[in-house]
Amino acid sequence: MFAYVESYRINMVEAYTINGAYQMMYEDTCGSLKEGKVADFIIVDRDPFELNPVKIDECTVLKTFKDGKVVYEAE
Repeated sequence: MFAYVESYRINMVEAYTINGAYQMMYEDTCGSLKEGKVADFIIVDRDPFELNPVKIDECTVLKTFKDGKVVYEAE
């Protein structure tokens, strides 16, 4: 059971990152943190890999970065 849950967590995060970029045909420029790609990412209030996978949407965004610059910061 544990391996299934861990795999599900990884799939959920990939759905929001690299797989989303692939669907938009942007996987060469975004969707993962690699040199040469745009630095668009968020910082959340907890580790999504430690959550029950169906509760990943309960994470609160603390900061949002676009092109490596902070564009949102929670109060």
